[in-house]
Amino acid sequence: MQYMLLIYTDPAIDTSMTDSEQSELMGKYFTFTSELRESGAMVDGAPLQSVTTATSVRIRDGETMITDGPFAETKETLGGFYLIDVDNLDEALKWAAKIPSVHQGCIEVRPVQVFNS
Repeated sequence: MQYMLLIYTDPAIDTSMTDSEQSELMGKYFTFTSELRESGAMVDGAPLQSVTTATSVRIRDGETMITDGPFAETKETLGGFYLIDVDNLDEALKWAAKIPSVHQGCIEVRPVQVFNS
């Protein structure tokens, strides 16, 4: 079964980290990603650029509206994701708990909905 591990963090924490702390965190991410790949569970994953680079598209009453920024103002923003393929939710939760920024933010775990064609 596939699960998305959505990584939410507070951008204020990221900007308050020293270069040394940021390097240490990135090292932990490289280690985690390698472990995930070697296990065979990793399908895909990527960090996202800052929320300040987001563009939102909405259509209301037939009118397309394009605005800079995310859909909603929140304290925590989506910073990246991992798509994994594991046997069950318990395994997905174990992987989520290993994501380095789980200590500063939140990891949302969602099953991927599969449609049979």
